[in-house]
Amino acid sequence: MAETTTTPAEGSAAPAFTLGDQDGKQVSLSDFRGQKVIVYFYPAASTPGCTKQACDFRDSLGSLSSAGYQVIGVSKDSPEKLKKFQQEEALPFPLLSDVSLEVHRAYGAWGEKNSYGRIIEGTIRSTFVIDEQGVIEHALHNVKATGHVARLRKMLDVDA
Repeated sequence: MAETTTTPAEGSAAPAFTLGDQDGKQVSLSDFRGQKVIVYFYPAASTPGCTKQACDFRDSLGSLSSAGYQVIGVSKDSPEKLKKFQQEEALPFPLLSDVSLEVHRAYGAWGEKNSYGRIIEGTIRSTFVIDEQGVIEHALHNVKATGHVARLRKMLDVDA
């Protein structure tokens, strides 16, 4: 039986978290208070779709940063796998390891999904835009890896 996850609503406080990054450093959402943050959940480092999405964030980081946004990636991968992914793809933002899936569940980014016609339990590719006060401005679930960052920039009115 799949464990129930919650999905925080737009306008609600973003669930707090502290996770280890690709270097083993503890990173908390509260570290970004006073800044706008994009937290995105992806299934697995170094897979084709997740690599495309991460590289899209990397390639858009200049315009996102200029508009005041920080980017954080979260997956269930180990810090070692995240470090390799970060180095291979030159990703300049933190990649956080949520092996326990606690943060995935708090954000509704873990649960049943359709994978090639089969119902499985796994990461639901999701993105959250969080404002300077820690409030969720946008909660996007079941996003596609390809084209997602371009759509997100358009939604946030951030030029390429």
